[in-house]
Amino acid sequence: MSKHKTIRRYTLIIEKIKQSNHPSFEDIKNHLYNHGFDIGDRTIQRDFNQIRYEFGIEITYNKNQNGYYIDFENSVNSDSFFRFLEIVNTSTLLAESINDGKNALNYISFDSNAKFKGLHNLKELLFAAKNHRKITFNHFSFYHNKIRKYSIKPYLLKEYENRWYVVGLIGNTDHLRTFGIDRIENLEIKTETFTPKTHINPQELFAQTIGLVYSENTLQEIILSFTPLQGKYIQSLPIHTSQRVIIDDENEYRISITVIPNYELNQLILKHGNTVKVIKPSWLANEIKENLHQSLEKYL
Repeated sequence: MSKHKTIRRYTLIIEKIKQSNHPSFEDIKNHLYNHGFDIGDRTIQRDFNQIRYEFGIEITYNKNQNGYYIDFENSVNSDSFFRFLEIVNTSTLLAESINDGKNALNYISFDSNAKFKGLHNLKELLFAAKNHRKITFNHFSFYHNKIRKYSIKPYLLKEYENRWYVVGLIGNTDHLRTFGIDRIENLEIKTETFTPKTHINPQELFAQTIGLVYSENTLQEIILSFTPLQGKYIQSLPIHTSQRVIIDDENEYRISITVIPNYELNQLILKHGNTVKVIKPSWLANEIKENLHQSLEKYL
């Protein structure tokens, strides 16, 4: 059976467990059958084990509830896994549609700005990160407008706004650096390995930020007030996993997020223009206000 079909089974299993209240083994088996998978109990149990061992998602049986649930507390990188399933299933759906006829592309519009440069390096970078292999490459900096050669210890591959980045350490420092793979050239995977520092967890750091830039700020509660219409979009596509609704009525849609404030948070707020207002903290409200004043001056 193809890997795509295996991933599809994983998706259906996760879907059933997340959407139901402790479904039984038979409930899950019937859900798979209703979606075209007539498979035995051993295959389903093997899928449970593979989801656990390959992706770190704990599917646990609750005797009191007579059913299964996802143990998020003991699962690893669950958000990344669910995003992975979403990407794979979308690509499978599109591939199957194209197989049905070449004219399918006439009904699909991709973001014309998403060029996905540097993807040819993605497989090698993932290999290096998984196997703790040092890498060297040339990287062009937009800020300094020049190319520099780097040698890093890769810890993580990060996707953000249609771009991929490699995150790692330079030398013996503890300061993580982020490099856009679209600006990487002459990538070389070294035979030399490194031992990851256990006190450095980039996944955890990214979970507390929006985007790619770490700052010296501490974790803070940010309260944003949106117009009711814009709030519908914010509700359907939350801006952060910590998003919590405070007010949802005909006058406003107010939310709270808990993040480490950074440049990308400011950019996200500014992107929403006059549909959003920063309620808390006051220093961030003043910062956004100053940005808006500077923008207005360009038109005077």
